[in-house]
Amino acid sequence: MTKLTVAALQLALGSQDEFENIAAVSALVEDAAAQGAQIILPPELFSSPYFCKIEDDALFETARPVTKHPSVVAMRELAKALKVAIPTSFFERDGHHYYNTLAMIDAEGEIMGTYRKSHIPDGPGYEEKFYFRPGNDGFKVWKLFGATIGIGVCWDQWYPETARVLALMGAEVLFYPTAIGSEPKDTDMDTSRMWRRAMIGHAVSNCMPVVAANRIGHEAEHGGDGQAFYGHSFICDEWGDMITEFGAEETGTLVATLDLKAAAKHRASWGFFRDRRPQLYGRISEDI
Repeated sequence: MTKLTVAALQLALGSQDEFENIAAVSALVEDAAAQGAQIILPPELFSSPYFCKIEDDALFETARPVTKHPSVVAMRELAKALKVAIPTSFFERDGHHYYNTLAMIDAEGEIMGTYRKSHIPDGPGYEEKFYFRPGNDGFKVWKLFGATIGIGVCWDQWYPETARVLALMGAEVLFYPTAIGSEPKDTDMDTSRMWRRAMIGHAVSNCMPVVAANRIGHEAEHGGDGQAFYGHSFICDEWGDMITEFGAEETGTLVATLDLKAAAKHRASWGFFRDRRPQLYGRISEDI
């Protein structure tokens, strides 16, 4: 397929009722599908407020196995009904292990497989290492609607290694579900520009479109000042140019039709993959 229509969803997800958050996402999925989207990307961990702001033992109870998580159950039903694919982020429990996981749900509502977030952040307001083990299943690409897509989850998106490995595995489009906003350690810090630029750099260096979905709204359900999530979801092309984008407050769907044949031609002509020198890159894979 030379053309692929994709969507990124942006919305607030601050309700304590997970089914209310899932319903809000479902409404936007339906809207995106009505606009012709084939692959629809919700934000990271969309069934709840972003709970990693604090360390709380009780929150492990919200994790479920992949086939039993309400987000996965709901998106499977919706994908099948609408004939769309939905990369679905959720809090996974696998025995005594816990992961920040994405289930790739195809247009028949089937789970093609899962990807467990590889890079796990740890800092004020983003204390994910308390909850999640680093992913143990490696990076993944998925074949959907005649295209191959690669997916990284939130903190993965800052790493050029993630994007390049996905590209080397055959990805033609990169997707990043995200939950990012204010920095509790420095309330004057705004990383939204850096956040976008990092992913736009992946688009430029790998000559392929990027789709990023983030949440919005202020969440302070555990007391304190909480966090404000800054949105700025976007879809850019293989040049890194914006096709469509949101600011910090909009709720809705971003939909774009990507020309994968044009991107492939651009990628070949620039020679970034032709001129790679992997024999010189060993230091990248060594521990410091």
